[in-house]
Amino acid sequence: MSSHSKKILKKLSERPAIPVTEITTPEPLLPKEGRYAVARSLKNLMEAGYAELRNSDNQKYIKLTPKGRTKLNSMMLEGEDALVIQTWDGFWRIILLDLPENRKSERESLRYLLKKAGFVCLKNSAWISPYPFEHLFMNIKKDLNLTTEMMIIVTQFVDEETKKVLFEAFGK
Repeated sequence: MSSHSKKILKKLSERPAIPVTEITTPEPLLPKEGRYAVARSLKNLMEAGYAELRNSDNQKYIKLTPKGRTKLNSMMLEGEDALVIQTWDGFWRIILLDLPENRKSERESLRYLLKKAGFVCLKNSAWISPYPFEHLFMNIKKDLNLTTEMMIIVTQFVDEETKKVLFEAFGK
Protein backbone atom coordinates (compact mmCIF):
# COMPACT_ATOMS: atom_id res chain seq x y z
CA MET A 1 0.00 0.00 0.00
CA SER A 2 1.39 3.39 -0.97
CA SER A 3 2.29 6.07 1.55
CA HIS A 4 -0.46 8.27 0.07
CA SER A 5 -3.03 5.52 0.66
CA LYS A 6 -1.90 5.11 4.27
CA LYS A 7 -2.15 8.86 4.87
CA ILE A 8 -5.62 8.96 3.32
CA LEU A 9 -6.83 6.05 5.48
CA LYS A 10 -5.52 7.75 8.63
CA LYS A 11 -7.21 11.02 7.63
CA LEU A 12 -10.51 9.20 6.96
CA SER A 13 -10.40 7.68 10.45
CA GLU A 14 -10.45 11.17 12.00
CA ARG A 15 -14.04 12.03 10.98
CA PRO A 16 -17.17 10.19 9.78
CA ALA A 17 -16.83 11.67 6.25
CA ILE A 18 -14.42 14.08 4.58
CA PRO A 19 -15.04 16.22 1.50
CA VAL A 20 -13.15 14.77 -1.47
CA THR A 21 -11.71 18.22 -2.21
CA GLU A 22 -10.03 18.21 1.20
CA ILE A 23 -8.07 15.12 0.21
CA THR A 24 -7.39 15.90 -3.45
CA THR A 25 -6.60 19.61 -3.17
CA PRO A 26 -2.87 19.90 -3.68
CA GLU A 27 -0.65 21.30 -1.01
CA PRO A 28 1.36 24.38 -1.99
CA LEU A 29 4.16 23.48 -4.34
CA LEU A 30 3.01 19.86 -4.66
CA PRO A 31 4.17 18.73 -8.08
CA LYS A 32 1.67 17.52 -10.64
CA GLU A 33 2.92 13.94 -10.13
CA GLY A 34 2.03 14.21 -6.43
CA ARG A 35 -1.54 15.26 -7.21
CA TYR A 36 -1.86 12.32 -9.59
CA ALA A 37 -0.51 9.93 -6.93
CA VAL A 38 -3.07 11.15 -4.37
CA ALA A 39 -5.96 10.80 -6.85
CA ARG A 40 -4.74 7.34 -7.88
CA SER A 41 -4.40 6.24 -4.24
CA LEU A 42 -7.92 7.43 -3.51
CA LYS A 43 -9.24 5.48 -6.50
CA ASN A 44 -7.34 2.35 -5.39
CA LEU A 45 -8.76 2.60 -1.87
CA MET A 46 -12.31 2.78 -3.25
CA GLU A 47 -11.71 -0.12 -5.66
CA ALA A 48 -10.33 -2.23 -2.80
CA GLY A 49 -13.44 -1.47 -0.72
CA TYR A 50 -11.57 0.50 1.96
CA ALA A 51 -13.36 3.77 1.22
CA GLU A 52 -16.61 4.78 -0.43
CA LEU A 53 -17.89 7.89 -2.14
CA ARG A 54 -21.03 9.62 -0.88
CA ASN A 55 -22.84 12.46 -2.64
CA SER A 56 -24.35 15.41 -0.84
CA ASP A 57 -26.31 18.31 -2.32
CA ASN A 58 -23.26 20.43 -2.99
CA GLN A 59 -20.24 18.14 -2.83
CA LYS A 60 -18.84 14.62 -2.72
CA TYR A 61 -17.62 13.02 0.49
CA ILE A 62 -15.31 10.08 1.07
CA LYS A 63 -15.95 7.72 3.95
CA LEU A 64 -14.01 4.85 5.54
CA THR A 65 -15.76 1.47 5.18
CA PRO A 66 -15.72 -1.29 7.84
CA LYS A 67 -13.19 -3.10 5.63
CA GLY A 68 -11.10 0.09 5.59
CA ARG A 69 -11.29 0.34 9.39
CA THR A 70 -10.03 -3.26 9.65
CA LYS A 71 -7.17 -2.47 7.27
CA LEU A 72 -6.29 0.65 9.26
CA ASN A 73 -6.28 -1.34 12.51
CA SER A 74 -4.03 -3.93 10.89
CA MET A 75 -1.66 -1.17 9.72
CA MET A 76 -1.53 0.20 13.27
CA LEU A 77 -0.39 -3.20 14.50
CA GLU A 78 2.16 -3.71 11.72
CA GLY A 79 3.76 -0.27 11.58
CA GLU A 80 6.98 0.09 13.58
CA ASP A 81 6.08 3.62 14.57
CA ALA A 82 2.56 2.62 15.65
CA LEU A 83 3.37 -0.46 17.70
CA VAL A 84 2.60 -0.27 21.39
CA ILE A 85 5.82 -0.70 23.34
CA GLN A 86 5.94 -4.37 24.08
CA THR A 87 7.09 -4.28 27.67
CA TRP A 88 4.98 -5.95 30.29
CA ASP A 89 3.22 -3.64 32.75
CA GLY A 90 2.04 -6.48 34.98
CA PHE A 91 -1.45 -6.68 33.47
CA TRP A 92 -2.90 -9.42 31.28
CA ARG A 93 -5.39 -8.57 28.53
CA ILE A 94 -7.97 -11.30 28.00
CA ILE A 95 -10.41 -11.18 25.12
CA LEU A 96 -13.32 -13.58 24.95
CA LEU A 97 -14.67 -13.87 21.43
CA ASP A 98 -17.98 -15.58 20.61
CA LEU A 99 -19.21 -14.91 17.08
CA PRO A 100 -21.75 -17.28 15.48
CA GLU A 101 -21.06 -19.20 12.28
CA ASN A 102 -23.06 -16.72 10.17
CA ARG A 103 -20.45 -14.07 11.09
CA LYS A 104 -17.48 -16.28 10.26
CA SER A 105 -15.66 -13.67 8.14
CA GLU A 106 -15.75 -11.15 11.01
CA ARG A 107 -14.54 -13.84 13.41
CA GLU A 108 -11.61 -14.71 11.13
CA SER A 109 -10.69 -11.02 10.73
CA LEU A 110 -10.73 -10.54 14.50
CA ARG A 111 -8.57 -13.64 15.02
CA TYR A 112 -6.10 -12.28 12.48
CA LEU A 113 -5.92 -8.95 14.33
CA LEU A 114 -5.55 -10.69 17.69
CA LYS A 115 -2.61 -12.71 16.36
CA LYS A 116 -1.04 -9.58 14.85
CA ALA A 117 -1.35 -7.87 18.24
CA GLY A 118 0.54 -10.71 19.92
CA PHE A 119 -2.43 -12.43 21.54
CA VAL A 120 -2.27 -16.18 22.10
CA CYS A 121 -5.36 -18.37 21.96
CA LEU A 122 -5.67 -20.10 25.33
CA LYS A 123 -8.87 -22.08 25.10
CA ASN A 124 -11.20 -22.04 22.09
CA SER A 125 -12.27 -18.38 22.00
CA ALA A 126 -10.18 -17.01 24.89
CA TRP A 127 -7.20 -14.88 23.83
CA ILE A 128 -4.55 -13.41 26.15
CA SER A 129 -1.69 -10.95 25.83
CA PRO A 130 0.60 -8.95 28.12
CA TYR A 131 0.67 -6.08 25.61
CA PRO A 132 -1.57 -3.00 26.04
CA PHE A 133 -3.79 -3.29 22.96
CA GLU A 134 -7.06 -3.29 24.91
CA HIS A 135 -8.00 0.22 23.70
CA LEU A 136 -7.64 -0.83 20.07
CA PHE A 137 -9.92 -3.81 20.64
CA MET A 138 -12.40 -1.68 22.62
CA ASN A 139 -12.67 0.55 19.53
CA ILE A 140 -13.09 -2.49 17.27
CA LYS A 141 -15.78 -3.82 19.61
CA LYS A 142 -17.61 -0.49 19.44
CA ASP A 143 -17.17 -0.11 15.65
CA LEU A 144 -18.50 -3.60 14.93
CA ASN A 145 -21.22 -3.39 17.60
CA LEU A 146 -19.98 -6.51 19.37
CA THR A 147 -21.73 -5.74 22.67
CA THR A 148 -22.03 -9.33 23.89
CA GLU A 149 -19.89 -11.19 21.34
CA MET A 150 -16.58 -9.73 22.58
CA MET A 151 -15.55 -9.27 26.20
CA ILE A 152 -12.34 -7.51 27.20
CA ILE A 153 -10.79 -8.13 30.61
CA VAL A 154 -7.64 -6.51 31.99
CA THR A 155 -6.28 -8.12 35.14
CA GLN A 156 -3.10 -8.74 37.05
CA PHE A 157 -4.49 -11.66 39.04
CA VAL A 158 -3.64 -15.04 37.54
CA ASP A 159 -2.96 -18.21 39.51
CA GLU A 160 0.69 -19.28 39.78
CA GLU A 161 0.44 -22.38 37.55
CA THR A 162 -1.30 -20.43 34.78
CA LYS A 163 1.26 -17.64 35.17
CA LYS A 164 4.08 -20.16 34.48
CA VAL A 165 2.35 -21.30 31.29
CA LEU A 166 1.80 -17.71 30.17
CA PHE A 167 5.39 -16.69 30.90
CA GLU A 168 6.58 -19.62 28.74
CA ALA A 169 4.22 -18.65 25.93
CA PHE A 170 5.43 -15.04 25.91
CA GLY A 171 9.07 -15.71 26.76
CA LYS A 172 8.96 -13.66 29.95
